[in-house]
Amino acid sequence: MKKKNWLLIPMLLVLGLTVLAGCGQKSVASEDVLARDKANKTVVWGVKSDTRLFGLMDIKTNQIQGFDIDIAKELSHRIYGKDVKIDLVPVTSNTRLPLLKNGNVDALIATMTITPERQKQVDFSDVYFDAGQAILVKKGSPIKSVKDLKAGTKVIGVQGSNSVDNVKKAAPDTRVLQLADYAQAFTALKSGQGDALTTDNGILYGMSSDDPNYVVVGGTFTNEPYGIAVNKGQKPFLKAINKNLKAMRQDGTYHKIEQKWFGKIQGFHQGR
Repeated sequence: MKKKNWLLIPMLLVLGLTVLAGCGQKSVASEDVLARDKANKTVVWGVKSDTRLFGLMDIKTNQIQGFDIDIAKELSHRIYGKDVKIDLVPVTSNTRLPLLKNGNVDALIATMTITPERQKQVDFSDVYFDAGQAILVKKGSPIKSVKDLKAGTKVIGVQGSNSVDNVKKAAPDTRVLQLADYAQAFTALKSGQGDALTTDNGILYGMSSDDPNYVVVGGTFTNEPYGIAVNKGQKPFLKAINKNLKAMRQDGTYHKIEQKWFGKIQGFHQGR
């Protein structure tokens, strides 16, 4: 018994030191991300890698490409200089907030709608893309708008996206199937697991451009402004993002990036 008790003492000391060390660590909110990134010459963005037009992994180059990516890179260079290292961390609608809150990424630019509920957890930049929720169906579908999603129909959505809650309000009688990401959701629609897929129009236009047999119908039925999310307490970082977003719009850089990704999408427009 005595031998066992002596063996426990070092273990308890290690546990005690670990707890004390943990208590001494700074929280994400108390650390100045802008100053740290400038010192390290590195910035980490949480981005989508499954969303055509906004953020999609190119299997040929093994690089994530899209509108959000180009905006993130331009902001990074304007804030930190041309030599900054830009790390892109893939996120989903379900994982993006936890990764930001845990400090795994410095900011999220990931088709994220500004909502009052999310504003309780994070701070958002000014709107960088004015989206609106819509529905995608196979050509020839009898579903022409969200009003046609009634009892007996099934609509596909993505976990962690507010579009699921929105469609439940707009079409309370339809059944909703939630999947992990947009790639799975589109595959499910094409395999007949649902009658329609719902999310923001920009994302749906990307799916339609990938497969013209599927079309966006009925226009938008919500307003979904996208913002860049940062942790609470990061006012210098947020101020730098907003300042440079404004400058990008004023000098035409934003328009060039927008045209690069959406200029050839028939009928596309931001918001309503």
